[in-house]
Amino acid sequence: MKPRILIVEDEPAIVDTIQYALETDGFATRCLSLGAPVLPLLADETFDLIVLDIGLPDINGLELCKQIRNTYRIPIIFLTARADEIDRVVGLEIGADDYVVKPFSPRELSARIKAVLRRTGPDLEGVRQTAQAFSINDAKRRISYFGRVLELSRYEYNILKTFISRPGQVFSRDQLMDLAWDAPESAMDRTVDAHIKNIRVKLKRVNPDTDPIVTHRGTGYALREDL
Repeated sequence: MKPRILIVEDEPAIVDTIQYALETDGFATRCLSLGAPVLPLLADETFDLIVLDIGLPDINGLELCKQIRNTYRIPIIFLTARADEIDRVVGLEIGADDYVVKPFSPRELSARIKAVLRRTGPDLEGVRQTAQAFSINDAKRRISYFGRVLELSRYEYNILKTFISRPGQVFSRDQLMDLAWDAPESAMDRTVDAHIKNIRVKLKRVNPDTDPIVTHRGTGYALREDL
């Protein structure tokens, strides 16, 4: 079963980015834009971790964390626009397991979630989903294609892993930049295209008769589902 992550954040753009990152990495997500429904939801459903924004419209995230801690030991990672060290210390003292300051890399957040769950929660060996032609070794950051290890750069690995996790899903260039780059604002559309071109060349060397990456003109890229 996939680890379930509850995202409590009121900015839709941030929610979308977090969801893409976490679901690509194999997590199941549920989202709330307000703090009030959190405790009733926790009474009915089980989650492995909460990503909690401090600056919610209806309640301060620090106060909500205290309320959650009165009943539940579920891990909590705070999101905040404030970088003040005192805020971080207070957040950790009242029971948060980690603290991420906006703007942040969605891949960094996913990595922090995995780190927290390794300390507190279930084994993540079952998180990955792969197309049959591919296999992923997360520990060594290696991807094999029809049994042959691909020589991939850092960003090529991130892009291809994103595709493998969601065969058939079309990813725009912006989404790929958000998911594959630590600092997506420093990347450009042409950079994504260049990396995908390099990935295709490396895949062709293994299987010249197949191009598993499909270009959707004006939209983005996807991995074929029939591999």
